Amino acid sequence: MKIGLRIFLGYFLIVALAAWLLARVFVAEVKPGVRQAMEDTLVDTANVLAELATDDLLAGRIADGAFARRVQALRGRDPGAEIWGFDKRAASYRIYVTDAAGRVVFDSDDGRAVGQDYSRWNDVWLTLRGRYGARSTRSDPDDPDSTVMHVAAPIRAGDRIVGVLTVAKPNRALAPFIARSQAVVQRWGWVLMGTALLIGLGMAWWLARQLGALQRYAHAVTAGERVAPPRVAGEFGELGRALETMRARLEGKQYVEQYVHGLTHEMKGPLAAIRGSAELLEQADAAAPMPAADRARFAASIRDQSERLAQMIDKLLALAAVEYRQRLEQTQLLDPAVLADEVAAQCALRLQRAGATLQLRLAPGLPQLRGDAFLLRQALGNLVDNAADFSPPGGVVELQADAAGGRLRFEVRDRGPGVPDYARARVFERFYSLPRPGGGSRSSGLGLCFVAEVAALHGGTAALREREGGGTCASLELPAA
Repeated sequence: MKIGLRIFLGYFLIVALAAWLLARVFVAEVKPGVRQAMEDTLVDTANVLAELATDDLLAGRIADGAFARRVQALRGRDPGAEIWGFDKRAASYRIYVTDAAGRVVFDSDDGRAVGQDYSRWNDVWLTLRGRYGARSTRSDPDDPDSTVMHVAAPIRAGDRIVGVLTVAKPNRALAPFIARSQAVVQRWGWVLMGTALLIGLGMAWWLARQLGALQRYAHAVTAGERVAPPRVAGEFGELGRALETMRARLEGKQYVEQYVHGLTHEMKGPLAAIRGSAELLEQADAAAPMPAADRARFAASIRDQSERLAQMIDKLLALAAVEYRQRLEQTQLLDPAVLADEVAAQCALRLQRAGATLQLRLAPGLPQLRGDAFLLRQALGNLVDNAADFSPPGGVVELQADAAGGRLRFEVRDRGPGVPDYARARVFERFYSLPRPGGGSRSSGLGLCFVAEVAALHGGTAALREREGGGTCASLELPAA
């Protein structure tokens, strides 16, 4: 399971659990809260009505006095009220009065309980003893939603309790308000969970994107690719910069080690040739003078090998500067035709020494390219120099440029002996070189490697293939601007 999905699931589980617990608490508290509010109202109502009923109870006319008439008239009253979207068209109170013995002497519900002994009901029993009396009793024993709340208040004659007035209200009257409150809580609970889901998805996507960029960068560095540090934010940005610093330091150390090893290995051949020629020249003395031809040959060998060493060091430094760069810091728009002319001028002396000529074949209307002019001139110059080395005396080296599919393609062609099959896969390796025609010394083996590195820096490719009719075709393909 990917880390982004794990983060999302963990986050959503926590938020969903919190939302579920919160909703359960709210839903569980709605019904008791509403009933507590109703009980508080019933307490006030019972005490007010107890004061109003006191005179009629003491006078013995509680069943047919003014209090009884007014309470009975309540049943025909239409409140005409609208409470938060619910119509209230009739009073839902039941009021009954008991005497000091707990026997019902007045009942607003058509007097159905008059004469009954209510002294054992909590509301009456507790109130007659000077305590707060209340109860909630089912009107239908088989229906849990049929509960009725009863709240009582004492009727006093001085300090003596002479009766009890109870106000009863069915809890079912509050059911619409409770159901609506619970629905609102549940609805917002789902909104909270949906919002948490969206936020969790966003967070998980962002974290996965940041970590994925760092992961791809690490894999690319491991594979030896040229990649820039990912653009990530916050602590991820600091981690990316730390990885880039670590990569640069490790690669720098390994790079130096590899180059020192490669350079020392490649320098052994020329140094051995120089040392051998020098020893032979030193051994010649007046008694046994060395023939002039041999002396000239050994001196030429020393000069050639010294030039080879100097060339190797120069190209190695140029290659090192290119290989160590991860990207081009400064680029400019370049005209391929101008670039080809500059390469031709740069290689003119080298071609003259090799006895070869250069022909430019440039397609009309070539698109511009964006890159480093110096590196591209060096790369194309290496291809031309390489072709000149392998061209026969009086041969022609062709530098061609054309464009197709948003790509610009330079090709350098010669009519030399071509590249053997066994060497074709290795020609771009560092220090790999082939013997020159006519017994010429090998090159440094760094030119084509330099070309490949420059191509990669510009987002292009370098290739070498056999030319139809004999010879070699080296290509440098780059993206057009």
